[in-house]
Amino acid sequence: MSTNVNLSTEIPQELHESLQHYLDENPNWDQDRVLAAALSLFLLQNSQNKVENSPQTYRSCAQVYLETLFQ
Repeated sequence: MSTNVNLSTEIPQELHESLQHYLDENPNWDQDRVLAAALSLFLLQNSQNKVENSPQTYRSCAQVYLETLFQ
């Protein structure tokens, strides 16, 4: 079972424009999917040396990342 949490954040105008351009070019993706993929990849890349301490969290991030990519 998947639980969703709403986030509200401000991003630089340039990043928003880049995201909008990407979404215009890739109609199979939406803003939520891009942000979920980006956040889960960031967490995976930055927790590699901490896998031993929290393997369940790492697996959960990996699962979200892969599900988002192959949705």
